Amino acid sequence: MATPDIPTHVQRDRTLRVKIIDACGLTCTFCHNEGTPVAVDNRSQVLGNFVTSGKSGRASIYAATNGADFLPAPMVANAEFGSVLGLLRDGLGLDELHLTGGEPTLHPAVDKLTRIAAVQGFEIGMTSNGERGAAVLEACAEAGLTRVNFSIFGTTPDELAQVQHDRYRKVALATRKIEALQASIAVCVKLGIKASANIVVLDHSHAERVHRLLDEYAPELSVRLLNSLDHGEESVDAIHRILAERGAVAEARYVTAGVSGARTSYRLPGGRRVLFKQIRPVRLPDTCTGCRFNNGRDCHEGFYGVRLYRDRAGRYLVGVCIQRMDLCMPVEKFLDSPLRGEILRLREQEYNHLVARVAG
Repeated sequence: MATPDIPTHVQRDRTLRVKIIDACGLTCTFCHNEGTPVAVDNRSQVLGNFVTSGKSGRASIYAATNGADFLPAPMVANAEFGSVLGLLRDGLGLDELHLTGGEPTLHPAVDKLTRIAAVQGFEIGMTSNGERGAAVLEACAEAGLTRVNFSIFGTTPDELAQVQHDRYRKVALATRKIEALQASIAVCVKLGIKASANIVVLDHSHAERVHRLLDEYAPELSVRLLNSLDHGEESVDAIHRILAERGAVAEARYVTAGVSGARTSYRLPGGRRVLFKQIRPVRLPDTCTGCRFNNGRDCHEGFYGVRLYRDRAGRYLVGVCIQRMDLCMPVEKFLDSPLRGEILRLREQEYNHLVARVAG
């Protein structure tokens, strides 16, 4: 689906993704789990010899090949957490923080973590499947949460079950998950929290659920279509076909300088907007050179930005690639490393290049 000459808006990346918990009640077959192994399936494994899917049924599609040598642990809502956020804020010029997992609403202190991040000056968002949103989102909003990106994998129990592990393709279980998601979305609408629906489209066989979601969910819910990293061009082509089927017209591009994230906004008949979130081929100029994945086939995410983890030994680790978790390092080491400077230079150089290209 070709896009016409449309306005392009450029901004610098200022976002930190924080994996606050590994637990999740879904078993999505395409999950990358922020690059870390599924903790419950790997507690008896030798570090570095992790399985991508175990008894829990959950997946972490890169865990067997990405060089991860630690198991994730939940973030702790204490002064140390705030101090680490402050160090990364100052060291990288960050002002946005995104809570991820696992499923963030399962963290027993998600509201307290949110408040700590707000005190450090961050604007806070979350990616969630809505499992406990109805119970915790109001407290999170009071603590400073301003937006939630809901991951929606099915609009009916059958659709949700299709993308779950074989053992969990149960309609009753899927029904409970969908009801929990709907309750979470309702809380956001009630409280004025900005809510978006993230829909991962594996291939065109998923078109029906995307169309149903666009028809059924409230206009207050912004819809973002995401391609599956594990399905390559088949996923991208499917999204273009779905947009064409809806009569969507491209109206603007939004590019974040210094990372691989980009979005194209489409207007549907009637005025509603849908975003297609895509991956640009952005690489760290030094760190990615010579990487075995650095080609047009194997590097799925590019440089997506900085992620913060906590391991079972209590260390805070910074990661820059879910396919190269061997690049993770302790926060203090990262801040003193050439990698920090490389990220800052990439951000500024790409921003200046993109702005000049738009202006020219």
